[in-house]
Amino acid sequence: MDTKELLKKVRKIEIKTKRLSNHIFSGEYHSSFKGRGMTFSEVRQYQYGDDIRNIDWNVTARYNEAHVKVFEEERELTMVLMVDISGSESFGSKNQFKKDIVTEIAATMAFSATQNNDKIGLILFSDTVELYIPPKKGRSHVLRIIRELIEFEPKSHKTDIAQALKFLSGTQKKKAIIFMISDFMSDSYEHTLKIASKKHDITGVRVYDIREEKIPNLGMVTMLDAETGKLQLVDTSSKTVRMNYEKHYQEKLNYFKDSFRKSGAGIVNTRVDENYVTKLLGYFKSR
Repeated sequence: MDTKELLKKVRKIEIKTKRLSNHIFSGEYHSSFKGRGMTFSEVRQYQYGDDIRNIDWNVTARYNEAHVKVFEEERELTMVLMVDISGSESFGSKNQFKKDIVTEIAATMAFSATQNNDKIGLILFSDTVELYIPPKKGRSHVLRIIRELIEFEPKSHKTDIAQALKFLSGTQKKKAIIFMISDFMSDSYEHTLKIASKKHDITGVRVYDIREEKIPNLGMVTMLDAETGKLQLVDTSSKTVRMNYEKHYQEKLNYFKDSFRKSGAGIVNTRVDENYVTKLLGYFKSR
């Protein structure tokens, strides 16, 4: 993609997603996530009615008079977008690729955070972390994130959600709002998710295509595995083949739902041909 075409595409996504975040999401986003962090402000003398759990015993001993720590709500939040860029994200039907919707959702969330004067970071992952952009503020920073979402070419087409979560825990020391956007056709990440969820406010946004749920009966078909790059001949007229595929798909879906719920993380499911705005708004309001 040449620079002119890329800038045109970035601008198009900016216009659409910024409008959504300005008019719809910023208020809902703020009210949904505010107040989840308290930061130390000062130490003052103990007053009747203060919570004794906030007594600063070191200062109390020094002055021989009870003092308490005062905390205030953190005004500035940090959002980290964790985006799956593995091969399966290139799947699409009905003229809409999962990758396109993922980019729009990520851009919308980034502009919503910007409206709230929050920092935004980006992690692009496959079976390894392919790109990390540390959290910063500002429109130019968000535009850089959108550019990377559009044009970044992954080195691997496989997926490893656990590796991405380990990287998050290693780099993001303070509590952050995490939106992980993927189709979640992976497993073996429940333990890592539980650890990350103890520190961060995590939401899994599952983007999927209805054509992935079942294989239609089309006879002998050559299929490409987007994550391994292998071509194989599949007999879609076989009921067993179709049932095994559906079973595999359902197992991955159930693993996603169970893992996130057990970890206390949020879940949003949106199909590529559905209105993701409605899904996200519904999620924010239900929190």
